[in-house]
Amino acid sequence: MIDIIQEKLRSYDAANALEEENAVKEILQEIALYALWRGDFFDVALFQGGTSLRILHGLPRFSEDLDFLLRAPDPDFDWSPYLTVLVDVFGQFGLKLDARPKAKMDSAIRQALLKNDSIASQLDLIFAGTGKPRTIRIKLEIDVNPPAGSGEDATYLDFPADYEVRHQDLPSNFALKIHALLCRGFLKGRDWYDFSWYVAKGTAPNLPLLRAALIQAGPWAGDESIAVNMPWLKDALGSTIAGLDWKAAAEDVRRFLRPAELKSIDLWSERFFMAKLDRLVPPPGQNANA
Repeated sequence: MIDIIQEKLRSYDAANALEEENAVKEILQEIALYALWRGDFFDVALFQGGTSLRILHGLPRFSEDLDFLLRAPDPDFDWSPYLTVLVDVFGQFGLKLDARPKAKMDSAIRQALLKNDSIASQLDLIFAGTGKPRTIRIKLEIDVNPPAGSGEDATYLDFPADYEVRHQDLPSNFALKIHALLCRGFLKGRDWYDFSWYVAKGTAPNLPLLRAALIQAGPWAGDESIAVNMPWLKDALGSTIAGLDWKAAAEDVRRFLRPAELKSIDLWSERFFMAKLDRLVPPPGQNANA
């Protein structure tokens, strides 16, 4: 079974060690999604976040983690039974997986960590270096108390075999990305890369979901009076854009891009993202200025 992984890796045509490592991580992410489907995980959860954009929608950047949210809140959610399935399915592909839940850092966010230290030697990868073992790590994260109002969709994938992934629709995924842009306590350039991608695709954010998320967590937590419309959103995002270190933001995303995309991030600046903000599409039936 390792042969189909090798064949998949060749399709990436990695130009250097970093691209090769990103490709291997993505291959393991897809096997993990397949394993979760085998374990009926998508009966209770939706795939979301940057990796979902990459795998399901062709986002032209690599991504590190697998992010999910429950379809209905469940404070008793436990990763353990799904991790058992992951270990079993990876074993069927000839890969030894170490999968374990992480200590609860946040009662609403449950994490698990997948580790593999054999694939580099099995595939004779250049990024590992001669005689040097290399561990691949993938974090799983799920919101067990998600804000209300998310839309969902389903997509069929065919690697490593045919399966179905249930996931947030793009407007809802965009809404939670905007929540991260406005509320994350640190700069993450990948968030802004994704924002630019959404704008280019003409995706309108799910504003009721964004409002529910803002009331649930962040600087506006508990503020039921907040009116999340397009003027409010453009003002809030504009204030955030004006205060960021765009050189640092660009550096954060650089290692996740292939050479063809690298030159574009030299454009990153307050002026560039204000122009992107001007192109933000309102939801159907809502005027951009009202």
